[in-house]
Amino acid sequence: MFSAADHAFMAEALRLAEQGLYTTDPNPHVGCVLVKDGNIIGRGFHRRAGEAHAEVNALKQAGDDARGATVYVTLEPCAHFGRTGPCADALVKANVTRVIAAMADPNPRVAGKGFEKLQAAGVETAVGLLATETRALNPGFVSRMTRGRPWVRSKLAVSLDGRTALASGTSKWISGEAAREDAQRWRARSSAILTGIGTLLADDPALTVRLPGEWRQPKRVVVDAQLRTPPDARLLKQAGETLIATLVDDAGRQAALAAAGAGIMVLPAADGHVDLTALMRQLAASECNEVLVEAGAVLNGALLKAGLLDELILYMAPQILGDTARGMFSLPALDRLQERIELQLTDVRRVGSDLRILAVPQPRRS
Repeated sequence: MFSAADHAFMAEALRLAEQGLYTTDPNPHVGCVLVKDGNIIGRGFHRRAGEAHAEVNALKQAGDDARGATVYVTLEPCAHFGRTGPCADALVKANVTRVIAAMADPNPRVAGKGFEKLQAAGVETAVGLLATETRALNPGFVSRMTRGRPWVRSKLAVSLDGRTALASGTSKWISGEAAREDAQRWRARSSAILTGIGTLLADDPALTVRLPGEWRQPKRVVVDAQLRTPPDARLLKQAGETLIATLVDDAGRQAALAAAGAGIMVLPAADGHVDLTALMRQLAASECNEVLVEAGAVLNGALLKAGLLDELILYMAPQILGDTARGMFSLPALDRLQERIELQLTDVRRVGSDLRILAVPQPRRS
């Protein structure tokens, strides 16, 4: 159905889409190229929410040459009015003849309507070219639109024997400088950084992106069932939004934290703890696509047990901390080997002196 040239042009659209990796949130990362007579006449990508979409930027570069062109775009052109006008209308107006999209838009406001507009105007459409690669570039947006919750990653720095800290809690620094810089980029692409009250009280983290230049700061979210967050916590003094997920519905106890700049989310309980599934639904409702967990074994274990961890980022340092050091996940003991949680390794590479492993938890065996 698709030629080698089609693949090459869509690959270029994907490379363009990647340029918006850190800036488009909560919108998806989208790239577009216009091709005529075998040559690219326009390139564009979505830079940030509220600004022109990829198709519009590519059309602007192509100008009048867009008439009769084929459009390669990584996501179905939108058909609704949001902060910008419908891209499907702009393509029809430009008199393009064919639109090839990597994947249909999972957003129910679009969901095929863009293709319908194009087809009604006589524009040929096709979909499915490099769809897997496009979904991999936008896991959070796809998750939010199809599952009603963000894509959740947990970042863990561990020793070779799987330990995250000494028994005393000391963990600075297990991973090397290159790994810590790499982790900052995972922060930068995330909509929110999630931690637990134990980590906050022990480490008083800022949970900000610390890279050269100006960066969008993700939301900071603290799971704090009993509302023990100190009003002078470092993360409350940073730019951007801090949210506290709690069970305490007490205006008096919330007042000091609200005065310090925290937003309070009172959520239902699950076994005496904050209902993490409800928290993820709430974060999705606030347009969080990707959530990065930076927490200890208790919260990581609870998320894994609840089936809410979609991906693990493990920075494995060439060192051994011993069996009294702290582990990665607090989980119940297993009675049978069949109860184990298996992982699919999706990427393994060296980052400085450390090994970085990306892994996806698999469904438990029955």
